Amino acid sequence: MATYKLDPVHSSVGFSVKHMMIAKVHGAFEKVSGKLDFDKNNIGKAFAEAAIEAASINTREPQRDTHLRSPDFFYVEKFPTLTFKSKSVTGSLDGDLKVTGDLTIKGVTKQVTLDVEGPSDELKDPYGNFKIGLSAITKIKRKDFGLTWNAALETGGVLVGDDVTITLDLQFVKEG
Repeated sequence: MATYKLDPVHSSVGFSVKHMMIAKVHGAFEKVSGKLDFDKNNIGKAFAEAAIEAASINTREPQRDTHLRSPDFFYVEKFPTLTFKSKSVTGSLDGDLKVTGDLTIKGVTKQVTLDVEGPSDELKDPYGNFKIGLSAITKIKRKDFGLTWNAALETGGVLVGDDVTITLDLQFVKEG
């Protein structure tokens, strides 16, 4: 089993949610750390964990980001970190890999399952570091995590959708 540290410069943690029930708004968290314990010959024993700084949210709209950091949404002063810790890995490297774990947002922990593409084969970069990469996706209901703020629209519906798609594109560097 090898341990890999998340390379935040070559990784992204993004999300999308419907705005006004008509179009998706995309955002990202810019500060993330984590590790992956992985052996391609024994994927069932893999373990992953990550920490995301809630205040690093970026939707390319400063007013919206300020609101998202407030008690209405992430309440970053009280809950500065979102976390994920895997509990099980099932499937195979042939494209049906699933990682199930505990996602904690705003002090609420729920089990989620990530559909994973990868990890890639290990490659050596020009500096002698060994790296692997993977992509993953999951969907959550934001209300399940206490993110309940919303506003009714005059024409019916709500300002912010409940379904949130989380997308991960991650690169890891082998330790040791």
